[in-house]
Amino acid sequence: MRFRTVMLLFLAIGLAGGTAMLARAWLTAQRSQEVAEAAPLALPTPAKSVLVARSDIQRGQILKPEDVMWQAWPEGGVDKNYVVLGSRTPESFAGWVARNPVSAGEPITESKIISPSNRGFLAAVLRPGMRAISVPVTITSGISGFIFPGDQVDLMITYPIPVLNGGNSNAYEHKAAETVLHDVRVIAIDQRLESKAGEAVVAHTATLEVTPKQTEVIALASEIGKLSLSLRSLVPAAGEIAAAAALASAGGQLADSSNGVPNPTFTIDSEISPLLPKSLHGNDNSDSRTTTILRGGSK
Repeated sequence: MRFRTVMLLFLAIGLAGGTAMLARAWLTAQRSQEVAEAAPLALPTPAKSVLVARSDIQRGQILKPEDVMWQAWPEGGVDKNYVVLGSRTPESFAGWVARNPVSAGEPITESKIISPSNRGFLAAVLRPGMRAISVPVTITSGISGFIFPGDQVDLMITYPIPVLNGGNSNAYEHKAAETVLHDVRVIAIDQRLESKAGEAVVAHTATLEVTPKQTEVIALASEIGKLSLSLRSLVPAAGEIAAAAALASAGGQLADSSNGVPNPTFTIDSEISPLLPKSLHGNDNSDSRTTTILRGGSK
């Protein structure tokens, strides 16, 4: 009896110890699982952000900060020529010019754009077949410094009209203003090809992008009278697009309505003030001092 009691006691102790070990192992496993679930997930390595074109950029386009943006890029695909976030800012590329076309979403590299300080910058600004010519401007003719590179302007000329009045030395010399070129792109103000936001620049010259024939028109117009610039709206009015296309096909010169190009616009001083004598030009603008004598069938 005593032997059996001792054996049962040892067996009970062994079962109790095994149960305790199993319970301890189960509790340890449960605790490990809870700790693993509570631990934060390992985040993947963040992708780098590179500077890309927000929309299609044409060759010769002067860049503005809003033309580019940052876009996440797989780190393994980042080329050494890409502009990475933290190295430059979009504002630092303001005034640069696209040497080659850049598609929307395509990374910006310095091989595709050119800095204003680099040689050949002005030639890169010009579109194929175009020329650059500078015209003198004043604070008035340059619209108080609010014409910037990239704007579109019309070119006007103000000049006197000689009047022949039978040798009368007291004949009045009329003045006229005429728009000689339409929708011309400004590529530089003085020697600056970029502009700062909110800054007006009172310049002495404006460099325009024109066709070879238009350079001749401007060179001659500058000798005839005073040149002025008229700033165009970013949104063309109805019919201006077709008129601009017709002018471009005619070389942008003074047009003739017979070839589908609108006639040039002009204003004579007698149209502004009724106190001035009428111009000798025009059907209903004859000078009041002119007398016509009719004899038979002759004038």
